[in-house]
Amino acid sequence: MSLLPLWAEVTLRTLSAVCILFVMTKILGKRQISQLSLFEYITGISIGNIAAYISLDTDNDWYLGLLAMSVWVIVSVGMEFATLKSKWVRDIVDGKGTVLVEKGAILEKNMAKERVTLDEFMEKMRSKSIHALADVEFAVMESNGDITFLLKKEQQPLTAKSLGWAVQPEREPQSIVMDGIIINDALRRAGFDEVWLRKQLAAKGVQLEEVYLAQVDDAGVITIQTGERSIP
Repeated sequence: MSLLPLWAEVTLRTLSAVCILFVMTKILGKRQISQLSLFEYITGISIGNIAAYISLDTDNDWYLGLLAMSVWVIVSVGMEFATLKSKWVRDIVDGKGTVLVEKGAILEKNMAKERVTLDEFMEKMRSKSIHALADVEFAVMESNGDITFLLKKEQQPLTAKSLGWAVQPEREPQSIVMDGIIINDALRRAGFDEVWLRKQLAAKGVQLEEVYLAQVDDAGVITIQTGERSIP
């Protein structure tokens, strides 16, 4: 018999379930949030149901739900390691991609196998800014349900490589100030220091406290975003 009122016990159980879910999601990793395999999808649903059990089933001990969640997490993490080590396991758990378009022709049998209608296929094409099937050389339904497309050679955008141009490698822009706070690690990665940054801000007539976001590119060009305007 619980010593707490029912409303307090449910509140405490719910808060505990949220905290436990947060910790276990961190253990499972970012992939659980972004692209789910079939097994990960089942795991997510099961853990969510168990969390609801912990919150509301006051007739049973809450630690049984915690035990069940822990078992699911252990199995899921173990399965992820197994898929990293074995292609055979990976093919079973994650599945394989299915070719839907090959050499510009739709493979009707594969479309039927994956239960993809022409309307759904065309909608996915338009979402990738492709409006004509004649532009598509190859299309695959990936194991996560997304469809990826390869355009025909003449429809692909021009690149420096296709034009025979030699270009220097470029680093990603570094966010060196966020919410008025200097990000020292990013500033060092960009090859600059705080003295340089303050000189740049002074030259543009901006106070550090006003800066919402400041980035510096590979060439040392700084762009500043305040709450009201963008300063190149």
